[in-house]
Amino acid sequence: MSRYYTPKRLKNLYRPDDSTPFKLSRSKIDLFLECPRCFYLDRRLGVGRPTGFPFNLNSAVDALLKKEFDIYRVKGSPHPLIKQYGIDAIPVPHDDLDKWRHNFTGVQYLHKETNLLIFGAIDDLWQNSDEEYIVIDYKATSKNERIIELNADWHIGYKRQMEMYQWLLRHNNLPVSDTGYFVYCNGRTDKQAFDAKLEFDVTIIPYTGTDGWVEGAIIEAHQCLNNKHLPEASGSCDYCAYRNAAESVIVTST
Repeated sequence: MSRYYTPKRLKNLYRPDDSTPFKLSRSKIDLFLECPRCFYLDRRLGVGRPTGFPFNLNSAVDALLKKEFDIYRVKGSPHPLIKQYGIDAIPVPHDDLDKWRHNFTGVQYLHKETNLLIFGAIDDLWQNSDEEYIVIDYKATSKNERIIELNADWHIGYKRQMEMYQWLLRHNNLPVSDTGYFVYCNGRTDKQAFDAKLEFDVTIIPYTGTDGWVEGAIIEAHQCLNNKHLPEASGSCDYCAYRNAAESVIVTST
């Protein structure tokens, strides 16, 4: 076995001559917005960006939050955090919620103009007294400061994620509130000892989404996929910058 890393070739690639609807996840649309070249390499040519290590602790937090909010979903009552923040909402049951939470199914919508089957997996769904559905997204991290707003440049990805979920649910004929919420769990490091447990401060951060960009992004991503040539890289893409720098050094040293 080679001791060198071999990139995994991706499957289920886009073929312009295939009439079968092509599944395109929310995260791949976000990839297109980050860098059209990386997106094209991924979905058309089968070469993805190097993958990072899995965030198993984050996944554990997600799973436990779902179980916790499901208790109040069954009761038909607001979670204590919802009461604490004075939010007009309760966790709402829905026949498709389990499917919508599953990574490989999620909330789906066939965009007929492009024949792209857009999908994305939500974390939770609440409902207000106007019977509007509210998109909920769980986040977990560990920072010294209390997290009460999404003001960093890289938080744009979180906001687009929320807006994409709102767009998908609306296209499944659900009345959806413009305001969604991030349930943000911040791991505490100020304890005297670990004691085999990690404690979190949990805040709820409202975000008013605008999904007007989604339709245009889908159409542009589809145009990119149908391109016969490799598109230009984003000027802010670190992956493409590294690729170009490495190629330049390799060419000049051989």
